[in-house]
Amino acid sequence: MHRHYERADELSRKVIGAAIEVHRTLGPGLLKSIYEKCLMRELELRGLNAARQQQVTIEYKGIEFEEILKCDVLVEGCLLLELKAVEEIAPIHKAQVISYLKLLDIPLGLLINFHETRLVDGVSRLYLPGANQ
Repeated sequence: MHRHYERADELSRKVIGAAIEVHRTLGPGLLKSIYEKCLMRELELRGLNAARQQQVTIEYKGIEFEEILKCDVLVEGCLLLELKAVEEIAPIHKAQVISYLKLLDIPLGLLINFHETRLVDGVSRLYLPGANQ
């Protein structure tokens, strides 16, 4: 099991509650950037530390370099949030989250689509391979 899995799993419930509050207040159909800013505020109000766009070290076949990773939100350094406001989640959206989890060594990610009528229908939990075993 990944060393941060239990903390990320615990945080995921709090974050989903915060996202539901944002969705309940604003409703579906807005721009992703609006949901992202409001969710950041909701997480702050709940006492959670969250950051946007993280700089990471990429290692590839003997080279290392720093790059800004355009992931939407990282909560408490162990839970990744990728936000969408799209008609339908495509397989590439889930693959993107898995790639971010690998690069950041984060055990759990939430893919949240604010375009749904009921937000719970738009939440997917994605795991770093082997993180929850």
